[in-house]
Amino acid sequence: MTDINIITGDAVEQLQKIDALSVDLVIADPPYNLGKDYGNNHDIKGFEEYLSFSRDWLREARRVLTLAGTLYVFMGFRFISYLYDILDRELQMFFNSWIVWHYTQGMGRTRGFSPRHDDILMFTKSKTAKFNLDAVRVPQKYYRDRNNMRGANPGDVWGFSHVHYCNGNRQKHPTQKPEGLIERMVLASSEEGDLVVDPFSGSGTTLRVCQQLNRRAIGIEINPDYITMTRERLGAAFSAFDSVDPRMERVPRDLRRPDVREDYLKKHKEWFLTHHENAVKKFEDSVSSMYGIPNREPSRQLTLLEE
Repeated sequence: MTDINIITGDAVEQLQKIDALSVDLVIADPPYNLGKDYGNNHDIKGFEEYLSFSRDWLREARRVLTLAGTLYVFMGFRFISYLYDILDRELQMFFNSWIVWHYTQGMGRTRGFSPRHDDILMFTKSKTAKFNLDAVRVPQKYYRDRNNMRGANPGDVWGFSHVHYCNGNRQKHPTQKPEGLIERMVLASSEEGDLVVDPFSGSGTTLRVCQQLNRRAIGIEINPDYITMTRERLGAAFSAFDSVDPRMERVPRDLRRPDVREDYLKKHKEWFLTHHENAVKKFEDSVSSMYGIPNREPSRQLTLLEE
């Protein structure tokens, strides 16, 4: 089993116990300071107190990262510009991307526009940080000889649905993140066997993803109830990640030549739908509709092409 550890405690105190230059990737979803109830603590601090807390854990996150390491941090609108400033000017990390996670459902408003996104800052320890583009490409819209049919760069706007309450993987946590969202970060910025740290482990999504992608991981969580939840989640049977970028199910148009089409379709599942078996049926139906290939039964269409 992959080496996955979860530690009960304060993020700053536990990060201080990790050796410098030992972590390949940090994925952090800290409290946004919006007053949410996390069971044994509330997400509410004074403005300067919250900035001081942010400086403390960000400083430790930078310290533990290898020179090729990367930090992804989720943050709400009120403080994200301050975190950017801390990372850029105070800690002198290298800005890579300001990622927008777009979701289709969110808080409703009657005065003003309803929020439909979260922001994610991506900073690296050096200019030579790991980035595995081929691992996170998305299918092309059209087949063209000049296109890289291994796929396109997913860009900095990521569309993943929330983990809705009807989803079997939904945990009792107010800010659970989709597994497909975390999967993209882990694949892009680490290799198998690398060490990933989540200083605010929450419902355990990062640890679950690392478990399935053969990464070592350390999760730090202050609420013992969430520790118990995470251990149960890690021990549960795995079938597929609970979310997928809808573009992964996309079938390129203009695959007119049968030999080219069959070669591509055989590769699509491996390239884009590994760990997303729950999306294969929709992809197969799209292939059948677009190219008239009989879809005899679920999960048989790609098998037929391989025979």
